[in-house]
Amino acid sequence: MKEKLVVAVVGATGAVGREMLSTLYSRNFPATTIKALASSRSAGTRVPYGDDELVVEELTENSFEGVDIAIFSAGGGTSTQFAPHAVKSGCVVVDNSSAWRMDERCPLVIPEVNAHALKKHNGIIANPNCSTIQMLVALKPIHDVSPIKRVVVSTYQAVSGTGQKGIQELETQVRQLFNGIEPENTVYPHRIAFNCLPHIDVFLDNDYTKEEMKMVNETNKIFEDPNIKVTATCVRVPVFYSHSEAVNIETEKKITAKEARAILATAPGVQLYDNPKENMYPLATVAAGEDATFVGRIREDESIANGLNMWIVADNVRKGAALNAVQIAEKLLEMDLVCVKDKNLFM
Repeated sequence: MKEKLVVAVVGATGAVGREMLSTLYSRNFPATTIKALASSRSAGTRVPYGDDELVVEELTENSFEGVDIAIFSAGGGTSTQFAPHAVKSGCVVVDNSSAWRMDERCPLVIPEVNAHALKKHNGIIANPNCSTIQMLVALKPIHDVSPIKRVVVSTYQAVSGTGQKGIQELETQVRQLFNGIEPENTVYPHRIAFNCLPHIDVFLDNDYTKEEMKMVNETNKIFEDPNIKVTATCVRVPVFYSHSEAVNIETEKKITAKEARAILATAPGVQLYDNPKENMYPLATVAAGEDATFVGRIREDESIANGLNMWIVADNVRKGAALNAVQIAEKLLEMDLVCVKDKNLFM
């Protein structure tokens, strides 16, 4: 490990950026210097870092001189523009946007699932979509025992997945409704308060949303198997934090519900939370603020020979974004991979 390790968080003033700083601090990440970077509008403001504060610096093409690892959470456009400059400076990028996820030069990594892919990194590592992360943390241990042939998933995603503006819209609309005021929609196409919207991101030509196709394509890339069939329906729900997922899988050989519970009970990153007779099953309120991916309602699908159903819940801002990115950075240190082979590859 380098004697002096410099880490930058890009998008440090956003909800995920702040969570990244909090996660770096709480996990005692061994950085000697932490830089908080954001747009010129935020330059000079302060963000919390443990018991202290960091002064936000303006993000420029020259911000990465002397930086070893940069964790980006500032949107695809910012990542596309600035990540190549970071790599050219010799800085390894862990990017939370969708900009690099399907780029063949960039591994798409969940540390509990495919940390080995980091060995092939060329300077940019992509953080998967939040809903993909929690699903695959739960499915990988089962996939290792009996390969998964098909996945059918319906998600129930919190408004924090849209960022601070989504949280504010839900708060505002609830207040408006309680005061007899017709709520205004500025973030979502319809009212989100006391409603469910089967619409996350834009609709594509196949009538799936971009969010749904992310789950399809990212699962195939992470599992390194294009033959796994995946179909998804993604729904925005009036919950502040934690995404919930109803997942149905078909495996090559039968795995009983009892066997699945035993597998998941010792799986990395998983918290088995499954005793329905005692009303014990994962809840968004239970997962919020936690690092684990909670799994429950495990039962055999009686409509097919080798099917399982399960309910998966995780905090989308933590494991779905900040924690996974920091875990990638930790793995880079552990595997001695904080290096850039070709500084001009992305220019």
